[in-house]
Amino acid sequence: MSCKTQQLYLNVVEPAPVTLSQNIKKIGIINRTTPSDATKVLDVIDKTLSLEGKELDIEGTKESIRGVTDELLSNSRFDEIKLLSDIDFRTPKLNVFPAPLSWEIVSKICSETGTDALFSLEMYDTDTRISYSTRSADRKGALGAILGAIETQANMETIVKTGWRIYDPAGQIIADEYIYAESVVFTGSGLTPVVAAAALLGRKEAVKEVSNKAGHRYALRLLPFQLRVMRDYFVKGTDNFEIAKRKAQMDKWDEAGQLWEKETDNPNMKIAGRACYNMGIINEINGNLDEALSWTQKAWEDYKTRLALKYARILENRKMKREILKEQQQQ
Repeated sequence: MSCKTQQLYLNVVEPAPVTLSQNIKKIGIINRTTPSDATKVLDVIDKTLSLEGKELDIEGTKESIRGVTDELLSNSRFDEIKLLSDIDFRTPKLNVFPAPLSWEIVSKICSETGTDALFSLEMYDTDTRISYSTRSADRKGALGAILGAIETQANMETIVKTGWRIYDPAGQIIADEYIYAESVVFTGSGLTPVVAAAALLGRKEAVKEVSNKAGHRYALRLLPFQLRVMRDYFVKGTDNFEIAKRKAQMDKWDEAGQLWEKETDNPNMKIAGRACYNMGIINEINGNLDEALSWTQKAWEDYKTRLALKYARILENRKMKREILKEQQQQ
């Protein structure tokens, strides 16, 4: 940011990352994360090396699916959500997306369960690493004396990874394929490594909570969301720009816009260009994207205001996303 400009922050509505056909009203949720016989031995070995064992992945998987289910149930977009827990799927590979299901299988499942699309948990894994360090600590002895002691600190990081696909059998489209990973860090201390590790018992519930939230976050990919963006606007040029700057600092943007508009006919091309650019800003603030783009294009085409070219492209992108958002809202 130069001294001739200041920054403005706006909340803009972005379209949902995932768009489903409006004909999809009934959803089935399946779990494909159970290891196949070929990978079961490797999975047992891998889980034996962690303190949690295989149970943590089982519980985490349930929580992730519960999170997706609960979030979809709260979304009026669908008429019915079915957890298809009776269908037994196995994955041939660990920690990666398996090959997609065939459309023959997807269509058969949807036909037999009365669903229009499948949400499939294709991958779930917890990768746990623990390290130890020591430090000096004062502890009370039997007679109340303060004794010097070496305390062990256990540091554990668990990375929770989930991977989802959405299958649309009618269009034979994988509507989404997404991996989400989050790290959970725990620290415990004690006089021995065993005692220090025992102090980490709360990690299991924390991992389950993270898994549940990951499910909720995934389901939210079907909804529009707010994004905070930054814009530069001009504050130098004439007395009107200086006054408008103070108006803007008091959130009196419309009054600032009136002062900028007065300068759009300034005989100084640089001043007029800045004013036209700022008129783009005030119109975006007020939600008038067409007017905002028109003023911004004028700032670039007539006055070669440098910031205007980049800003025009931003506004064009926003207009395109607004049309996508309208289509999503009509579904």
